[in-house]
Amino acid sequence: MTDIAQAPSAVKSAGRALEIIEHLAATDAQTFPELLGALGLPRSSAHGLLRTLVDAGWVELDPVSKRYSLGLKAWQIGQRYDGHRLLLEAGPALMRALTDETGETVQMARLDGVENVYIAISPSPNPMRLASNVGMRLHAHATGIGKALLSTLDDDDVMRRLHQVAIPRLTARTITDPDDILAVIEKGRDVGFFVDDEEFIDGCRCVAMPLTWPEETGVAAALSITMPTSRTDERWPHSMVEPLRRTVLRLREDMHLQGISIGN
Repeated sequence: MTDIAQAPSAVKSAGRALEIIEHLAATDAQTFPELLGALGLPRSSAHGLLRTLVDAGWVELDPVSKRYSLGLKAWQIGQRYDGHRLLLEAGPALMRALTDETGETVQMARLDGVENVYIAISPSPNPMRLASNVGMRLHAHATGIGKALLSTLDDDDVMRRLHQVAIPRLTARTITDPDDILAVIEKGRDVGFFVDDEEFIDGCRCVAMPLTWPEETGVAAALSITMPTSRTDERWPHSMVEPLRRTVLRLREDMHLQGISIGN
């Protein structure tokens, strides 16, 4: 039987081990001092945690450079994750077709708290394009795709999530008041699409639509078209709405999802 008195330290150790894995997933290989500095880990327990993670295959230690990086076990477990399998089966080919049609970057993301996590990207062939990667996390309140994702939740859930975090102002156009963010989401629900008009990065615009709702698949997902402001025409965002809507509807058909109207 586990000693209850030991449970808090055991939970703390588990949390620190997860911190190490998540940090290594988001950075390049790290030395022991770099990990200590980045995560504020106590030296006394960090050696033991890292040794345990290395022995279990979650982390690898290069014997020459003495740097730690993600291990093979992280990849193996990731391959078994099935949370958005249907999205990734149906999405990439249609996303590439949408990029071919518009010449712009097409992204698919899931909602995690108040962040959008990108799960598939079809990059623009143009030399000037958004630099993004699968696995990247961005603030939902400042991105078109993030607002589309938040729109799949009920208003109380949206407000609860927004009030639990600090909402950063990223550009002069970023909306940071939760009531104002909710008003923008409600307007997007009415018109059937959401935009980022230089709210996350100056010089970048995005048009997005929700793709799946949690009650349908257990996953809130959305699709977007992102482009430099310099390539948008006088009809933006409407010039991108119809191609995006057709792709979203086709994706939903391929996933055998019906019953929710996408836009007007």
